[in-house]
Amino acid sequence: MRVYILSRDETLYSTKRLVEAATLRGWEVRVIDFLKCSIEIMKNELKINYLGEELPKPDAIIPRIGASRTFYGTAMVRHFEMMDVFSVSGSLAIKRSRDKLRSLQILSRKGVDLPKTVFASNLSSAKDVIALSGGTPLVLKILEGTQGVGVVLVESEKAAKSVLDAFYGMEVNLLVQEFIEEAGGSDIRAFIVGGEVVGAMKRQGAEGDFRSNLHQGGTAQAYTLNRKEKATALAAAKAMGLGVCGVDMIPSARGPLVMEVNSSPGLEGIETSTSIDIAGKIMDYIAQNVHVQEPKKKPKRKKDNIGA
Repeated sequence: MRVYILSRDETLYSTKRLVEAATLRGWEVRVIDFLKCSIEIMKNELKINYLGEELPKPDAIIPRIGASRTFYGTAMVRHFEMMDVFSVSGSLAIKRSRDKLRSLQILSRKGVDLPKTVFASNLSSAKDVIALSGGTPLVLKILEGTQGVGVVLVESEKAAKSVLDAFYGMEVNLLVQEFIEEAGGSDIRAFIVGGEVVGAMKRQGAEGDFRSNLHQGGTAQAYTLNRKEKATALAAAKAMGLGVCGVDMIPSARGPLVMEVNSSPGLEGIETSTSIDIAGKIMDYIAQNVHVQEPKKKPKRKKDNIGA
């Protein structure tokens, strides 16, 4: 089995763990910086070059595409797919999940529970947007933000109007969402591999911070999903079409609400808090979907008994 991990940094915890898990199975594994790849497209022939040399066709790829490189990264994933290479998450699904607005539209259409969300242009009245969101307090999210960056909680209508006017003045695309006060700055991440929940953790924001992201100083501990949380996480992963993903849910009085479906979820937080071999689960998923034929052994030549 030959597996490529599409990652820009081989020193990252997630990348190292994936390499380790594949190596333990005796597979040929290689970390490929997808930004250093180039593609060749000819009649009935597709190739990928890496650092000036043609890459041998792998059996499977594991995309670890950063949000800022989604276009180029998904182009590489799509090229591998067209070469009939198995990808743990498809290029279209990755692209959909990276568009916060589009992903919420898809989840809504599939009947997944979400916080009430409003998207409007800078020509809309800030007062109307606030009213449509259910009033203050409310959460403002920059569409291009990641890891909790570009997320603001505003507690009064006056503050909300000022922030909205400022962002709209800079022509920044925003999502405006209801604030779920009863969550208390916590959320739940369910890790999905191949349509199964393989681990979950509850994240708690730092004191005084409503954001639960570990990159913003939050903490995490192992968590057991209830039936409703498990069903919601699986429905979200299925709606987005992702084979491997992290589904972030916020607890509310009306049940779990999906905030985001992450196509390249980090492994450090979930493995550290749960002690589950998530990287190994991903390799199991590959093994279930890729059947590599072993080279046929030559039959042993029978001994000549003449003259015995």
